[in-house]
Amino acid sequence: MLRVLVTGIAGQTGSYLAENLVAAGHEVHGVVRDGGAEAPTTTGALPAQAVLHVGDLTDHAGTRALVLDVRPDVVVNLAAISSVAASWRDPLETSLLNGTAVAALIAAVAELSASGHEAAFVQASSAEIFGQPPVSPQDERTPVAPINPYGAAKAYAHHLVGAYRASGLRASSVVLYNHESPRRPEQFVTRKITAAAARIARGEQDELVLGDLDVRRDWGWAPDYADALARVATSDRADDYVVATGTAHSIRDFVAAAFARVGIDDTTGLVRSDAEFVRPADATELRGDASKIRAELGWSTTKSFTEIVDAMVDADR
Repeated sequence: MLRVLVTGIAGQTGSYLAENLVAAGHEVHGVVRDGGAEAPTTTGALPAQAVLHVGDLTDHAGTRALVLDVRPDVVVNLAAISSVAASWRDPLETSLLNGTAVAALIAAVAELSASGHEAAFVQASSAEIFGQPPVSPQDERTPVAPINPYGAAKAYAHHLVGAYRASGLRASSVVLYNHESPRRPEQFVTRKITAAAARIARGEQDELVLGDLDVRRDWGWAPDYADALARVATSDRADDYVVATGTAHSIRDFVAAAFARVGIDDTTGLVRSDAEFVRPADATELRGDASKIRAELGWSTTKSFTEIVDAMVDADR
């Protein structure tokens, strides 16, 4: 049994990771803000077995004290401003939480390991570190070249993990591509789409307004991505891993699948694009190659693109 400290445990992926680790018999500790045991972005409470600690990762001294007090065997860092759009609105806060706070956290894990309690670190990285990649699909060898504040902060943390791994710390970076579920907050485009499809079908909403409908993303099922994190966290290996399905779809495809689920095949007059929702810079396509984690850790996906959309729409209905 491992003692695992999960930051961002109250988010979509954190809640699934907590469930995964508890089911496997591990001791789970989680960092929450403002003492909230109820996850604001999930459909229910976190597992009762999870021990929750109030903390703010931008409080570096508090972060260090928590790590040295809990003495985890592994720390999984999911805490972040997770919206690319939000990172454009507040790049400073994004750099502090997604970048600098990671430096403080991994330094605390390194200090714990140096004291004689060997600990590992797992960073939830993002496909956004690749920016507008020259090749598709992307893998662990793809150049890191972000094109938005979110990706830039995540890139700093990603390189930091590599530096600490080179120094001897068992540190891994898991490059997660887009992953969705009914626990995804509605400020994200995928949940915005599925919730709108359900409301329009009920006659509660007239139209859905989105940004660029042609950008393409590699969408997976969030519990599968939590499983990938769990596999890395409980492995003796320390490395970088891309986690993706290998298949990309456009926002337009997502819209079509969501509306088809509620019985609407023609979205003319129901869905439109508005420049207000178009990002200043956005990758045309992000699609990952997860061959490495499949081969080394036995990871696999369980839901197709259509099954993911259907599950989200059904929950919103």
